Amino acid sequence: MSNLAGRRVAVLLTDGFEQVEMTEPRKALEGAGAQVDLVAPESGQVQGWNHTDPADAFPVDRTLAEVSADDYQAVLLPGGVVNADTIRVDDKAQALVKDFEAQGKPIFVICHGAWLLASAGLVKGRRITSWPSLQDDLRNAGADWVDEQVVVDGPLISSRKPDDLPAFNQAIVDALAG
Repeated sequence: MSNLAGRRVAVLLTDGFEQVEMTEPRKALEGAGAQVDLVAPESGQVQGWNHTDPADAFPVDRTLAEVSADDYQAVLLPGGVVNADTIRVDDKAQALVKDFEAQGKPIFVICHGAWLLASAGLVKGRRITSWPSLQDDLRNAGADWVDEQVVVDGPLISSRKPDDLPAFNQAIVDALAG
């Protein structure tokens, strides 16, 4: 098992995130010793979803206004259609992922989470995967979209769906340890 003690990961999300795409990577990262913060546009709670049904609510650790890429070693972008469609147009969310990119820090993204990267202009020339319905959006934004379980393109690690979580979780823990 990797020792990620002292490493911090921001999970950028809002209401409507795919719950398992947050909880399972968080469990893997925390199990390896990392500190994981839920970061949202507003304080309070964020509502998870199990596909199309509301699931659990989770407390927000910090707001977008309170954080910077300097505070963390990596960022995780879970999917969920509602979450991804909302956060992709948030200027602070775009600025935060751009700062991670500029600093060469890992960006972990699964499913619909890649919409934020497309809206922030961060996928051009990058090899990436996502939920299949995003392939046109990502290709139109200049990405080399592929249908693979996990894609590692430098500090960008992407995955398609909840079924891919075991491989995704291993890849993100290994990347943060390396």
